Amino acid sequence: MEGTQRTVAEGRGPVRYGPPAPEPGLPVLPELTAVLAEAARGAAPEPPGGGEPLREAACRHWARRGLATAPENVAAGPGAPALLLALLGAHGGDVMLPRPCPAWWTPQVRLLGRRAYHVPTPAECGGVPDPYALLETVRRVRAEGGDPRVLLLSVADDPTATVPPPELLREACEAAADAGLFVVSDETWRDTVHRPHDTLVLSPAEMLPDRAAVLADLSGALLPAGWPAAVLRFPGTPRGTWLRARTLDVLTATGALVAGPVAAAAAHALDEPDAVAGRAYAVAALHGAVAGAVHRELLAVGAFARPPQAGRHLYADLGPLRAGLARHGVGDAMELEDWLGGRLGAPTPGGQRFADEPVALRVRLSTGPFLGATPEGRMAALTARDPLLLPHVRGSLEHLGSVLAGLS
Repeated sequence: MEGTQRTVAEGRGPVRYGPPAPEPGLPVLPELTAVLAEAARGAAPEPPGGGEPLREAACRHWARRGLATAPENVAAGPGAPALLLALLGAHGGDVMLPRPCPAWWTPQVRLLGRRAYHVPTPAECGGVPDPYALLETVRRVRAEGGDPRVLLLSVADDPTATVPPPELLREACEAAADAGLFVVSDETWRDTVHRPHDTLVLSPAEMLPDRAAVLADLSGALLPAGWPAAVLRFPGTPRGTWLRARTLDVLTATGALVAGPVAAAAAHALDEPDAVAGRAYAVAALHGAVAGAVHRELLAVGAFARPPQAGRHLYADLGPLRAGLARHGVGDAMELEDWLGGRLGAPTPGGQRFADEPVALRVRLSTGPFLGATPEGRMAALTARDPLLLPHVRGSLEHLGSVLAGLS
């Protein structure tokens, strides 16, 4: 994949060679293609922050999830990175993040010249910091002259593929409030939960309505990655109004606007007509089935991974296989990224990409490559009664199992 290629001279560090977000690997829904094609007949650009139809569709989307929202409290942009950069630039202050966290979060903070402080996550899940560790870290940082003002968290996490239990999310939000932090909740993967009837997903905006913003990249569940669009919900307070205005200033200054045809497709997708909702549900279930199978392969050889609950990936700790990996010259996450990716023929970004400890042998495994190498194979997996029985899916899983078994 182009997003993970690099040369020896460029090394492992450049942001542009970091891991892309896991993609569904499936053809674009024809209904969305038709909407985009029709909108492409027009030439008028979207205004900074998105036009009213897109923002109103976002309001209806959030209302169905229990978050009443007004269009004047919404901004849209060409992807979550553009919106987060604008928001952090407008807000000011240093940023607290969980460890591990999405690969693109820390570079955003550092690009603005701010400091990023990573806080360990609880044993049960990723996405949110341990509440006690958060309070202690904020106290220490301020004592050392730092200025933490923002907490970034996720209610359906990349890279760990977990959903924080409601009580842990509430404790993290209470700790953030006690520390005087503004919360930004990345909810990109919220609608990719594998078992939506068994998994309760809450938003910090329900718990801290005056102190939380909600960010959602629509390529997580509704749009293809090549159609960049994201939405951002601000608190309906005077402070929220001020913060949105400053965020729009940044979006305007940087030209970070949603393309008109993409905005039309995004608005259509946000309204979740039957075809869009059905595809999103089917894709989430498919990736959930494959993630569960990958999880079983890992556990069978003694590796560790939290049970995947959302998204198109899972986060594996191969520390128990350290001796076997050492025989292949693998001693840290960077070497594991190269070695395992080469064996599997697919990107396996190491934990160092996600602000994890480089000495820990952790990688993110995406489920997309297990669905097949062709559009036909991936569509067959989507429509199969049991995708794990398809020869190409089963073969990919067996290959993973054999690679891991050779390390025992």
